[in-house]
Amino acid sequence: MSKIKTSSNSKNRSEFMETIIIIIQALIIALIFRTFLFQPFFIPTASMQSTLMIGDYLLAAKYSWGYGRYSFPFGIIPIKGRIFERIPNRGDIAVFRPVAQTQPYIKRIIGLPGDRIQMKNGILHINGVAVKREKIGQAQDKDSNGFVVNVTQYRETLPSGVSYIIQEISDDRPLDNTQEYIVPAGHYFMLGDNRDRSGDSRILSSVGYVPAGNLIGKAEVRFFSIKDNISPWKIWLWPSNVRLDRMFQSVYQ
Repeated sequence: MSKIKTSSNSKNRSEFMETIIIIIQALIIALIFRTFLFQPFFIPTASMQSTLMIGDYLLAAKYSWGYGRYSFPFGIIPIKGRIFERIPNRGDIAVFRPVAQTQPYIKRIIGLPGDRIQMKNGILHINGVAVKREKIGQAQDKDSNGFVVNVTQYRETLPSGVSYIIQEISDDRPLDNTQEYIVPAGHYFMLGDNRDRSGDSRILSSVGYVPAGNLIGKAEVRFFSIKDNISPWKIWLWPSNVRLDRMFQSVYQ
């Protein structure tokens, strides 16, 4: 009897160790995927609406522009600059870590190194030239506190031809007329598509110019979307709140 019991205990220990090894392997694979390929993010604020809505979940490609310090969990590897660096395009949507913040932000890259950026009466100017802006119509915009305002939507087209929708409450808000910003070497200038509800590079003290090394990844695809930042784990609320029309789509559509 004692031999049978010992054999049973040994088998249980073996199965337990196999389970632990499988869990460790799965964690390592997930860490590699998150660090080198794609990292998920969710949108908690209105700053990129209507391109990215509150409650959108997206994947950012970590390999698009190479790897910097914040490509790695908690920024634990103090890399200067980027490894395998590739230059972003104007109009790309970037996840990044502002120098003055501890949380990731997501905005659109508008200014490249050496560019001169300025807002005049709500119209974006790049290197002294007004960016084309065509009025689409009126809409309503709700922020993360549930406060709703009327906005005007425009199609903004960059010199490269990249086109997207922006929103303005008006053209005379505090950040609609700015100084001229000169983007330093190795840095980028970010703007939110929801111009009057975005804290971005126009505010030098809180976001400002973003070093290349602080880029995390390029936003690529929405894989889930739910209204009002409802927790995705509350599946009983999905039927009336999940936005199926926003799922599994490129963020550039």
